[in-house]
Amino acid sequence: MTQSEPATLAETRHGYQVDVVWTGNTGQGTSTYHSYERTHEVRVAGKDSIDASADPVFLGEADRYNPEELLVASLSQCHMLWFLHLAADSGVVVTGYHDRARGVLAENSDGSGQFEAVELLPEVTVCDRASVDVAEALHERAHELCYIAKSVTFPVRFTPTVRIAN
Repeated sequence: MTQSEPATLAETRHGYQVDVVWTGNTGQGTSTYHSYERTHEVRVAGKDSIDASADPVFLGEADRYNPEELLVASLSQCHMLWFLHLAADSGVVVTGYHDRARGVLAENSDGSGQFEAVELLPEVTVCDRASVDVAEALHERAHELCYIAKSVTFPVRFTPTVRIAN
């Protein structure tokens, strides 16, 4: 490394291999914009494949996941997994977690687009009243640690609700 190259903070690297296989050739390939399906599979070795497609607004199949949904899901999953880790480390017993995450994609006149924001709305259930304040505070730290949220250029907001188990 030369003096002009910035040092990296990463100490460990993890690789991820995902295969995306187009399954939408109806026999004509992409001879026209309407001659093919947007269906595809997301595959990871040793796991069930995910049937995916484009969003129906972009000629995709409504019964398959689309990339936009999977991006929002990735942000939600990352936040949840960090939150649960922090809760366990802090002695907060979580018995339920449900996030109703949502994202907004702005489509430009040229057909391109970008996410404007994603909002996470986690509803967390804890065992006792004494854990409520701690659980609420852990969401901020989970957001700071989430790999996915740190990797996107749009805002990821979160509004948690913490409930006490019956």
